Amino acid sequence: MTVFGYTLNCEEHGPDELIRQAQLAEDSGFDALWISDHFHPWLPEQGEAPFVWSVIGALSQVVSIPVTTAVTCPTVRYHPAIVAQAAATSQVMTGGTFRLGVGTGEALNEHITGEHWPSAAERLEMLEEAVEIIRALHGGRQISHRGRHFTVETARLYTVPDDPPPILMSAYGPKAISMAARLADGLMSTFPDAEAVQLFRDEGGEGKIVAGGFKACYGPDEDECAATAHRLWRNEQVPGEASQVLTQPRHFKQVSEMVTVDRVKQKVPCGPDLDRHIAAVEEFTNAGFEEVYMSQIGPDQDAFFKFYGAEVLPRLRA
Repeated sequence: MTVFGYTLNCEEHGPDELIRQAQLAEDSGFDALWISDHFHPWLPEQGEAPFVWSVIGALSQVVSIPVTTAVTCPTVRYHPAIVAQAAATSQVMTGGTFRLGVGTGEALNEHITGEHWPSAAERLEMLEEAVEIIRALHGGRQISHRGRHFTVETARLYTVPDDPPPILMSAYGPKAISMAARLADGLMSTFPDAEAVQLFRDEGGEGKIVAGGFKACYGPDEDECAATAHRLWRNEQVPGEASQVLTQPRHFKQVSEMVTVDRVKQKVPCGPDLDRHIAAVEEFTNAGFEEVYMSQIGPDQDAFFKFYGAEVLPRLRA
């Protein structure tokens, strides 16, 4: 059975609103939650970036559906030992329904410590070492580690769950997908790419989770929704490596000026057309994704949850 989840966008909403949305998601029939982990928003217009681990702690007290970070970079801004502790505590607080989503990150968030921003190949290498450390600490024993990128000295987690949280990996490109199949408990992606799913399965990911997500903008007027999506999330339509190497929200504002409203309308399900929203989900399910997460762009969250709860989710499940 396909899992249909909701994504909480920390770049666009403050902590109280994220908690409210999580409750609306559960009440509307969504099965699970993703939550982004950012220090900066992508665009100045988005305007938020609360500390995700505080929000997860609050979520654990108000919803019962699973929560996954989408995604945490455990290599530069965070030392992997700190991520291990945060994930273990989150797993305890959620009663065993937390999952740690990891990835190689973006300079937008990770440059803040003043460390050199590594190449893509080096970031993959760092992520593999970080996951090794996290899994070792989740075993509840004292560890010391001296690797190429990280040092851990006589560290032990004393608050550990009975079952360690699964680790899912965001991966794009053959090398990263192959590593995710070998290293992680699942694959995360924002592209409904059937070839990527098959590669993940072929490289050792058979039987593991494959989860994807997209954004929508529901409302009574397609053009108004497209304008809202363009204002708040046009950065997602910028091609190439810019999302990995730019360091400031204003930089994303500048490079995304080339993105038109029409392009956003083409890529993002906007407006009230039920079939358009259904088709966006089915792009992922048809590509082999077993979990699909969606989220509403803009302030009209209540109307989105009413629409998805009453019309979209029942039709998908039928």
